[in-house]
Amino acid sequence: MDYSFTQNRELSWLKFNDRVLEEAEDANVPLLEQLKFISIFTSNLDEFYRVRCGSLYDLSLIDKNYVDNKTGLNAQDQLIAIYKRTKFHYKRRDEVFESLNFLLKEQGIYDLEIDDLTKKESKFIKNYFFDNIFPVLSPQIIDIHHPFPHLLNKSLNVMLILKDEDKTLYGLIPIPSSLPKIIYSPKDGLRFILLEKIIYEYANEVFSNYTVEFKTVVSVTRNADLVLSDSQIDEDEDYRGYMKKILKRRTRLAPIRLEFYKYSDFILTNFLCDQLNIEKNQVQVSKTPLEMSYVYELYDHIKDVNELLFHKLSFNPYYPKIPKAVKHGKIIPQLKKKDFLLSYPFDSIEPFLRLLKEAANDPNVISVKITIYRLARSSSIIKYLLEAVENGKDVTVLIELRARFDEANNIHYAGLLEEAGCTILYGFEEYKVHSKVCLITRKERNNIRYITQIGTGNYNERTVKLYTDLSLITTSTVIGEDAMLFFKNMAISNLNGEYQRLLVAPFGFKSKLIEKINMEIDNAKNNRPASIMMKMNSLTDIELIDMLSEASNAGVKIKLIVRGICCLIPGLPGKTENIEIINIVGRFLEHSRIYCFGTGEEASIYMSSGDLMTRNTEKRVEVASPIENPMLKKKILSMLNIMLNDNVKARKINDKGDYEKVIRGVDLIDSQNYFMHDDFSVIEEEEEYIEESLYSKLRHLFQINVIEKINNRDGK
Repeated sequence: MDYSFTQNRELSWLKFNDRVLEEAEDANVPLLEQLKFISIFTSNLDEFYRVRCGSLYDLSLIDKNYVDNKTGLNAQDQLIAIYKRTKFHYKRRDEVFESLNFLLKEQGIYDLEIDDLTKKESKFIKNYFFDNIFPVLSPQIIDIHHPFPHLLNKSLNVMLILKDEDKTLYGLIPIPSSLPKIIYSPKDGLRFILLEKIIYEYANEVFSNYTVEFKTVVSVTRNADLVLSDSQIDEDEDYRGYMKKILKRRTRLAPIRLEFYKYSDFILTNFLCDQLNIEKNQVQVSKTPLEMSYVYELYDHIKDVNELLFHKLSFNPYYPKIPKAVKHGKIIPQLKKKDFLLSYPFDSIEPFLRLLKEAANDPNVISVKITIYRLARSSSIIKYLLEAVENGKDVTVLIELRARFDEANNIHYAGLLEEAGCTILYGFEEYKVHSKVCLITRKERNNIRYITQIGTGNYNERTVKLYTDLSLITTSTVIGEDAMLFFKNMAISNLNGEYQRLLVAPFGFKSKLIEKINMEIDNAKNNRPASIMMKMNSLTDIELIDMLSEASNAGVKIKLIVRGICCLIPGLPGKTENIEIINIVGRFLEHSRIYCFGTGEEASIYMSSGDLMTRNTEKRVEVASPIENPMLKKKILSMLNIMLNDNVKARKINDKGDYEKVIRGVDLIDSQNYFMHDDFSVIEEEEEYIEESLYSKLRHLFQINVIEKINNRDGK
């Protein structure tokens, strides 16, 4: 294997998360948003440990022959490298957090320690502890009569080393999740203290009959990589019931990381490593709070108590707009004239929601079919699907119950839809259904007509305001027929269906992309223009990486925008010298997947739900749709070019696989900011302008004809 132009997936992801932390120290980002980036960095790392380290841990136990096909490292080698690298990340996060807290204090926002409290605040906190916290605590001793308890994933716990005469034992106080994470000073709503600091301070009072020799706050991260198999389901058990049962196991899976908040102790560390069956390199010490979700509550609280300060320290509010290409009134009549391409979060999801509501109440609509991976907690999508059922439409929902960390939400909605009379499909044992397709079928004058929506992101009204995604709504007959076949194939478990336009993984997506890459290689070899532009979240598929290297060596100019994991190292002579890769991290999470081959009007452009990761290309059901409308193609190409010229939020990947700042051009270009303030419907309006020009000419001809007829009638 040639590992010279590839890097490890997990270590590449850590570099990406380091890039997120970079936003937390960017002085051009408002202070409260910087704090949110620390929270995002932390939750990203938590999930990485639960999922990726969990998977590697399982591999290290069950497959001793496994090696990474980009580096040759086995599972244990990768874990060791991850644990070593994350120690650096903890240190850097602590430095950023400390610096940020100092700047927030200058603005009057105080993250207090017990020693920072005024006399009145100290009295208030003491009373608060004994009145509100102490009654709900469940402390326990750990000794021969009281076995070591199960520590829930990411729960916070005060741990103590206690002395009872000459005997050493351990104490535990789980920090109740039912209590507020933040307690605000009655003196000033911008002064606050975290719950764990209060319980830590008064832990001695809880164990007042012992001598406290040491105390700290600890948290255990557990493996979340559940292996699900149809063979485990009882014959008399439905799939939803099985998923509910399997989710309960997640909280009890093997520990993968132990964290100390501020203080650690050799004796306690040894004790906990022994009890949790983990190694010392899985232990991390953090001066930053172990659980950072409180930041979002603080964010909203500051908005409530001091709106002026909040606006000073946060991003200016942004409200997604209705594209100019979408007129007021009903959507379906407009779609008969032209397709829509929505670009979230710059465009609103409202036109699609309006379309679903219309379909639910349109007497000509006979069916609505949709794939669902993630939904908002309160979903208008579900509301309109239920409305469609009530109005006698045939509604089919393919819902993926295994969308990680959204399983419970999807189980709830699946039950709701099924009870209402929808046809519910659950996908396949070995293949998650990750596609984003909605098909509305109408009957007009005995003819079947289709409206198809295909997206790069989820049907989630909350995340469409935070993630950049594309949503195509088209009345193309060919794409509609493909979508109809797609849903039929899903219903009969046929993963290898044939389609005219759509590319469908796991069997028709990667093969078509390889075919397109080969066409560009052929163009380059024959001295014709050859170009590949791609945007995705992650690039790990070794077969496609090898193909891109081959294309580079043939002279194809390749430009990639990869938000997260990138196992391909660009700029290496004789390997990847014609490949440029940038990463964009900004206010919104880059999430759209676009694959463009060729140049000019002849370029082939696809938008897809799938990344170029092996799990997407081979282990998931993904759908990519071609963009065939010339104006929509022009719109996407313009967007890609603006992103490729970003020199504010973009970083390029160098020939060592590391991120470095982009230095190009005189004018600063922040692509996300550009899209927020520029309406790309202008490009689409060129089509309207052409139509209007044609109409003006026809009207002018009509007027001339009328005048001529009048003249002829009058004998002139």
